Amino acid sequence: MKISVVANTYNEEKNLERCLESVKNFGDEIIVVDMHSTDRTVDIAEKFKAKIFFHNYTRFVEPARNFALSKATGDWVFLIDADEELPLELAEELKKVAFGSDVDWVEIPRKNLIFGKWITHCRWWPDYLIRFFRKNKVKFSDKIHVPPSTTGKGLRIEPEKDKALIHYNFQTVAQFVERLNRYTDIQSEELTNGNYKFKKEDVLIKPANEFFSRFFAGEGYKDGFHGLALALLQMFSELVLYLKIWEKEGFKDQSLQGMEKAGNKVVGDLFYWQGKSTANIWKKLCFKFKTRI
Repeated sequence: MKISVVANTYNEEKNLERCLESVKNFGDEIIVVDMHSTDRTVDIAEKFKAKIFFHNYTRFVEPARNFALSKATGDWVFLIDADEELPLELAEELKKVAFGSDVDWVEIPRKNLIFGKWITHCRWWPDYLIRFFRKNKVKFSDKIHVPPSTTGKGLRIEPEKDKALIHYNFQTVAQFVERLNRYTDIQSEELTNGNYKFKKEDVLIKPANEFFSRFFAGEGYKDGFHGLALALLQMFSELVLYLKIWEKEGFKDQSLQGMEKAGNKVVGDLFYWQGKSTANIWKKLCFKFKTRI
């Protein structure tokens, strides 16, 4: 039974060595598909004796996933990003699956380390991803953030911190904003190509829903100020997305008629979430703030 480790890269010299160090004893081969990096990424891959292939640059990884998978020769494939790390406990669990089960693909929990903290709520945990599978049992879409299609029998690993893929996600606000700008460009293109037409109400409703789903429904408040900051940033991302669609339609003049209704909906949703099990969150947050000044 042979395992191939596959990684897609573009200018990942800060992350790649840590990533490949964590998988060097896990797989029988390491495949790196690089998008013509301009830093030391390829040199680092060569240091780990990876088989290196090249793919034209794309603004996000999905269009190059299937190409990278086609280069793997193993019976099983472990897909890892350069800013991720495979812990020993997870590696051992995956080998048990590969050598002792009839499973075809595995959903792996992922720990997102954002702004120096493991985010355990706010819809960032357990952040399941299909990253370990028999060859040809998983196929990826060319669209951004679309789950892959699968065939055969799947397995979900229990969300334990020691058996989760480690993701060194956003380390700075600037990094978040840079990716936000790039991804909202792509998402706005996909929405407009899908015949979405700009609705002014969406600049209130969509960002508010994003915030509520992360901070309240996703219990982001349990991550403290980190959770609040991330929910606000995700909310801002939604705002930018729909404003970019407005931009694509030529910044057509919009009246404010109807916005009051949208605003009332947002306020109503806020009171709804405050009235749920998360009641008095704001009071608790304000109390904590007051006790520290």
